[in-house]
Amino acid sequence: MKFLYDFFPILLFFVAYKLGGIYVATGVAMIAATIQISYSWFIKKKVENMHWISAGLILLFGGMTLILHDPLFIMWKPTILNWLFALAFAGSAFMGSKPLVQRMMEHVLAVPNPIWRRVNWAWVMFFIISGIANIYVAYNFSQDAWVNFKLFGLMGMTFVFMILQGIYLARYAENTEEVVADNANDTDQIR
Repeated sequence: MKFLYDFFPILLFFVAYKLGGIYVATGVAMIAATIQISYSWFIKKKVENMHWISAGLILLFGGMTLILHDPLFIMWKPTILNWLFALAFAGSAFMGSKPLVQRMMEHVLAVPNPIWRRVNWAWVMFFIISGIANIYVAYNFSQDAWVNFKLFGLMGMTFVFMILQGIYLARYAENTEEVVADNANDTDQIR
């Protein structure tokens, strides 16, 4: 359910594009992002940072696309979003005691701190490559190809990356109590 919620604007963008073109799809994505934020705010009383950032970029780049009547602005949105995520993950390696991926996943999986750092840097590289792939497709293929890549290509890349990450992490998954104790010792040694 959360997966569909997170990709709600992308799915609507894809359907709207197929039915009405890039400008209709852009307007639909802007409305969908606004509805997504509103729903979270009024029903859940909380909006995830990722949704704020994504909605802000959709509204900014979508607005520029509609006002200037230039689809390249909305085509840049996934690249900018991916590069912002890369920056956040990279920055987390230098701020705080835990990288961002560890903060997001440690409640589900226990692995040693050095493995979290490697996985965090893998996410940085993934986001950079995803951003490059998106803009490459936008500039070198048709608009139809880019819309298909935006939904199926980027989502497929993410799915494959997450499977590979799961396989990698499974090799290092340990007893939760042991890893918590080891990670506490690592943190004490850093201080």
